[in-house]
Amino acid sequence: MEIKNLIVILSCFASSASIMAQKNPYIEKVYDFAPAPGQFVNKLPEYEEGDTKTDMIRKAEECIKNENKVPISLGAYGGYVIFGFDHPVANVKGEYDFKIWGNAFASATNPNEEKTRFGGNCEPGIVMVSYDANGNGLPDDEWYELAGSEYNKPETIKNYRLTYHKPDENKVKEPMPGSPYINDITYIKWESNQGDNGYVYRNTFHQQSYYPQWTEGESLTFEGTKLADNYVDESGNGSYYVQYAYDWGYADNFPNADERSGFNIEWAVDASGNPVNLPSIHFVKVYTGVNQYCGWLGETSTEISGAEDLHVNIVTSIDNDSQQSFQLLKNPVTDNLAIISDMQQTINIYSLHGNKEMSFMLESGTNNISCSHLSQGIHIMKSQNKTIKFLKQ
Repeated sequence: MEIKNLIVILSCFASSASIMAQKNPYIEKVYDFAPAPGQFVNKLPEYEEGDTKTDMIRKAEECIKNENKVPISLGAYGGYVIFGFDHPVANVKGEYDFKIWGNAFASATNPNEEKTRFGGNCEPGIVMVSYDANGNGLPDDEWYELAGSEYNKPETIKNYRLTYHKPDENKVKEPMPGSPYINDITYIKWESNQGDNGYVYRNTFHQQSYYPQWTEGESLTFEGTKLADNYVDESGNGSYYVQYAYDWGYADNFPNADERSGFNIEWAVDASGNPVNLPSIHFVKVYTGVNQYCGWLGETSTEISGAEDLHVNIVTSIDNDSQQSFQLLKNPVTDNLAIISDMQQTINIYSLHGNKEMSFMLESGTNNISCSHLSQGIHIMKSQNKTIKFLKQ
């Protein structure tokens, strides 16, 4: 009877191997795209007369989906994009779980540059993650900030709220005295809940509107964490700006080939700054984290060109009638199964013939189980109320 029941269960999971093979490690869908004003807005991606918000979300998705790697600009402070994969991204203890591609790069050598810091075109974006707790496939659950190196510093401002006002595109321009490149210093007005205010300047390099043309209303408001300025005028006369990288934890902060473009879900904190333990995440939000203007370089705006799940071989199984979940990661080096469990539970592994091969107790969190003695082929993992079919290669 045990074998017969097991065969029935197997038939329910017969497609799991093909599901594993079809997982896409890259962005599958963009759910929202809402840039703040900026010199690359309406260009990355390009706005065409009559485009709606839905059209611009589709264009943003076409840019950063899969391995397309076409950058989109989030504009000045607060502008954001929300995207997801075709599967949950697992939280594997002590490892980067996903990476985000931007366009950060090193600057030319300057004798005044701090050699201990990475300096160049670093336009840090704050990263948030969300777990699809209600199971509806939409990013409408609670968001958690990945607390990077600047999160607890006194100069970092939490709950920063900034409003941009739609400009009159036909107004008389007010050039910056002594600067041939900044032709309107009163272009797009903004103010924040911290009492500061100013303008997004217009420069001579980009002639299109800097205000997202598909948006409705006379203003745009963004809220989140604001990082301290990261630029230094190394020339002292406004001719050479360097935007220095923060230590870790921000998008478009290090070049894509640098491992520090990776993110660990363990960094997640709630709105009060308390650490949260997420077994996996379904959605990612990135927004420009600084509010600064770098002379002729213009405003600092985070650019995103894609993202990658670094644990794409993880299999996730969540029963519709249960809040329990666990995940598998095949590690080809150690031949371990990294099993992330949200509770203490007993796990059994069976062969296809119904013979029990292993039995062990999982603790809540990440468990590393040696499967070196298992033969190559398909095996069945069972807990109290769920079954997963996995392949040992």
